[in-house]
Amino acid sequence: MQNQISPLILSFGASDPVAATGIHADLASFAAMGCYGLPIVTAILTGDTSQIDDLHPLDGDLVDEQARTVLEDMPVLAFKVGQVGSVENVTVIAEIVSDYPELPLVLDPFNAAITEQGPEAEDLVLAIRELLIPQASLLMISAVELSRLAETWKENPEAEDLAADAMTLIESGCEYILVTGTAGETGEVVNTLYNESGVVRRDVWQRLPGSHAGAGSTLSAAIAALLANGLEIPEAVLEAQEFTQAALSHAQRLGMGRLIPDRYFWAREDSQLTL
Repeated sequence: MQNQISPLILSFGASDPVAATGIHADLASFAAMGCYGLPIVTAILTGDTSQIDDLHPLDGDLVDEQARTVLEDMPVLAFKVGQVGSVENVTVIAEIVSDYPELPLVLDPFNAAITEQGPEAEDLVLAIRELLIPQASLLMISAVELSRLAETWKENPEAEDLAADAMTLIESGCEYILVTGTAGETGEVVNTLYNESGVVRRDVWQRLPGSHAGAGSTLSAAIAALLANGLEIPEAVLEAQEFTQAALSHAQRLGMGRLIPDRYFWAREDSQLTL
């Protein structure tokens, strides 16, 4: 008799040799949530725990072939889109996810650790805004990244209003937006979830010491996994933040650079209890 399969999540993202961000980080977070990740490589990163040195996008046809072959074979329950790599890849991914409008799509395409990609940077941001964000069930974006994105439509880029910027994107079709990294009281970080009605929830977390790589990837992947497990977005966002905070509090220094979240902290705690 065939056992019940784990929820399957198709994840588009970059291959990170450190596994702090990108699809390798997604796979770890999915597994921690009882899901099985299907990695679709959009680009290859080079770098170490200190920094990402470069990004090498894959050809769009190869991204398309990877994804469509898997989708014809397996019953996917959610999509997660991270680093897309190029405008061509944005177009390919947008066409693929549009064929599955019933599936939740968690979009986390901006990575502060990756420098702008030369003359294509502005076109890439516009392509994401026009083709992917309107299809997203949830867009996760930092306060800094949202302000930069808003410059693509604001007449006065100097005016800062994160709530208004979030509502502009929701009006374009995005269902929810999670704005992360807003400064709170001393030593606090605020994450705010918006939908068409305005603020849905506002969660405050103590800022943990040290410099971490992959916190955002952990959070967005955990949200996607919880959606695949059947949770509604507001509940998934809260539980994913709790998981991410715990993974960061157990972060490990694997190299000479930043700390890496431990997505399997719970397994180590359980093993210690049984010794």
